[in-house]
Amino acid sequence: MKKTGFPFLLNKYKILLFMLAPAVLYTLLFSYLPMSGIVLAFKNYNYADGIFGSPWAGFDNFRFFFTSGQAFKITRNTILYNLAFIMVNTVLQLSVAIFLSEIKGRAFKKTAQSLMFLPYFISWVIVSVIAFNFLSYDYGIINSALSSIGLDKLDFYGTPKYWIAILIFFNTWKGIGYGSVIYLSAIMGIDMEIYESAQIDGANVFQRIYHITLPSLVPTIIILLLLAIGGIFRGNFDMFYQLVGSNGILFDMTDVIDTFTFRALIRSNDVGMAAASGLYQSVFCFVTIILTNYLVRRYEKDYSLF
Repeated sequence: MKKTGFPFLLNKYKILLFMLAPAVLYTLLFSYLPMSGIVLAFKNYNYADGIFGSPWAGFDNFRFFFTSGQAFKITRNTILYNLAFIMVNTVLQLSVAIFLSEIKGRAFKKTAQSLMFLPYFISWVIVSVIAFNFLSYDYGIINSALSSIGLDKLDFYGTPKYWIAILIFFNTWKGIGYGSVIYLSAIMGIDMEIYESAQIDGANVFQRIYHITLPSLVPTIIILLLLAIGGIFRGNFDMFYQLVGSNGILFDMTDVIDTFTFRALIRSNDVGMAAASGLYQSVFCFVTIILTNYLVRRYEKDYSLF
């Protein structure tokens, strides 16, 4: 008689479960356990009474966030920047991955991959220094070059409209190597016999990319898009804070929910309001990923996350 049941399966897969245990514990300790702090969004927190002993404030923390006049602006900035990041990164990462996959020179391919992957490991603190050395009004490389050819300098740190392109550029520059590696690994998993058959039938390189590579990458593209859309209400705090800093002139165009929450907490020490804006982010991220996954599931069940 075949053995079944939970105890039998537990014993059968005990080695795999033991290997999985560290990841499960990490997730419980750093993702699920801290969720109890959500209660702070509904409390008038003070250090004497602690998280659960502080008096209830109802929705006052949310009221402060929405009546500050900043809620719509920072939400708009967060969504629009993330949409721009997703679109630009997806297109460029795909293009780079396909370009590398078509290159025959192994040495050039490895060198190009390494050089593109390098910025991913550079801290945003270092990136902010690099950006300042390029964009500084008095000493920046760009303005020095403009002055040398008789053109007027550009005040990057005093003109908010420039920062839409600047932030998109640095986000793409830092992430293009990592993203292209994911797509490149997916391309390497495509059966090469399909390409050989298409080549025998007379398909050129662009036809092979359009009819074989791109359709084969659709599941990977959709999964990565779903994961990216799930964080569309979360700004890249390190990038925005390090590149923009405390330059209030740029806040209208660069302030996102994360940086607004951080400054509010530092200036006012209002833990409840910071928790309320964080919960606002999380709820909308959850709703967005559920809705997007539902739409993808309606289109093609196999492409959905769950």
